[in-house]
Amino acid sequence: MICLVGGLPLFGSDELDALARRVGPAAAWLEALERWGEATPTHAKGRFSVVLLDTARPRATLITDRFGTRPLCYSALNSTLAFSDRADALPGGNREILPQAIYDYLYFHVIPAPETIFQGVRRLDAAHQLDWSPEACEAARWWQPRFYEHEFGDLEARKQQFLDIVQASVAREAESGEVGCFLSGGTDSSTVAGMLTKVLGQPARSYSIGFDASGYDEMEYARIAAKRFGVDHREYYVTPDDLLDGIPKVATHYDQPFGNSSAVPAWVCASRAQADGITKLLAGDGGDELFGGNVRYAKQRIFGWYEHIPGLMRKAALEPALRLPGMDRVPLIKKGVSYVEQARVPMPDRLNMYNLLERLGPANLFEPDFLTRIDRQAPHALQRATWAASGTDNLVNRMLEWDWKYTLADNDLPKVVGTTELAGVDVGFPLLSDELVEFSLSIPPDWKLKGLTLRWFFKEALRGFLPDEIIAKKKHGFGLPFGVWTCQHPGLRALARDTLASLKTRGIIRPGFIDELLDTHLPAHPGYYGEMVWVLMMMELWMATHEARLKQP
Repeated sequence: MICLVGGLPLFGSDELDALARRVGPAAAWLEALERWGEATPTHAKGRFSVVLLDTARPRATLITDRFGTRPLCYSALNSTLAFSDRADALPGGNREILPQAIYDYLYFHVIPAPETIFQGVRRLDAAHQLDWSPEACEAARWWQPRFYEHEFGDLEARKQQFLDIVQASVAREAESGEVGCFLSGGTDSSTVAGMLTKVLGQPARSYSIGFDASGYDEMEYARIAAKRFGVDHREYYVTPDDLLDGIPKVATHYDQPFGNSSAVPAWVCASRAQADGITKLLAGDGGDELFGGNVRYAKQRIFGWYEHIPGLMRKAALEPALRLPGMDRVPLIKKGVSYVEQARVPMPDRLNMYNLLERLGPANLFEPDFLTRIDRQAPHALQRATWAASGTDNLVNRMLEWDWKYTLADNDLPKVVGTTELAGVDVGFPLLSDELVEFSLSIPPDWKLKGLTLRWFFKEALRGFLPDEIIAKKKHGFGLPFGVWTCQHPGLRALARDTLASLKTRGIIRPGFIDELLDTHLPAHPGYYGEMVWVLMMMELWMATHEARLKQP
């Protein structure tokens, strides 16, 4: 048996973990196989990917960790298996690009697993295992979260248990190298910064970025956290020139188009840490998705209340009354009409009612011939399948589990992993430790979202540790002022126009839409339409570089 391991899986066994550190993680995994057989992945903790090749017969197994933080891509064609950590590293002739993947990218701003941009190349989903032989190739989950939704327990004891787990998770991530942390000023990054200072016994080096643009800066909260914990705080304000330098580098670093607009600022932040000698940064990703911190969780709970109105009352009285002519023009009634319209849409479709591509209209964006090759329902079908496969019927926990794929595994974690890799530093996610994930599964949903209070338990457990201002602050999600800066900065404006002029020639996006986007929509509403300019730019920059690489001898 040949075993290839990325990362450092730990098994909670002194013997195996010592073997992993002394000889290597592959030796530890093979020893674990002797103990636990096919159940070995369920005993492994941390960030890892594993490939097992049976030398006695043509068999292979590929395994990703619970959040897919170390990706595995594969191609299974003509009784042959090829695999890599990058989709663009696999053999495949011209690496034909899938039109459907382009559509999905513009829908999600990423390409969700298991698809990739390439025909015949797939990415193994988080917490999945691929079993391959010349006769069959099947991917299946090896881990399904199990929520314990009625075990309240003693609140004070649970709060202390939570703090102990967070501290231990931070300490484990900080065991080697020159360690620093991202610090945005939110509850997650502030918790990591405070715990890192505590476990190091000296001021942690923290890195914050800001934007000199009205409504886009949270540096004041990062400063509050830095003062509270006495960290060695490093600030940097990203400029339009930083974007001009970083956009092509970040766009072409990924193995397929990636449109998260916070990727370039994350790279700038990580690069400054690397210049200071930091070899590993700790990130705060995961707190929202484990403990109920996203605004949409409360919003969807409000819509869920509609389901408790007796059906006869809804259909015979309420809905007909709201459909009467002119009702949608009365201010208070208008809100009621909108509420009912959204509440009637089933989950998870309701989560995407404000999807940018859907709002702009696919027929307005795409060339007609391109649309004939697209299944416009494919993104909905993928999300419905994820929703249906959930291990819980509770609305809050089901949304959390849904976000573990679409927000974390497909989007935020690749953003941080990819940009820190480009900057030359490692990254750790202490708030996604296996112990903290298991703890979150045991927290009742009413402690995660108490009424309409987001992540109530998380904040209560950290009260007295975090500054009150950070616990009390509302979630903003300011994002990147790309649209505003593109309207103001000649270099960014030229980059956008030149890049989208190249995109016009591909037969994908209507040239008229691009002209209208740049000349009319962007200047009128830069914050909203800047996002579409960004995702189109990142796609075109990636595609142009991909073509250039194929032409190289």
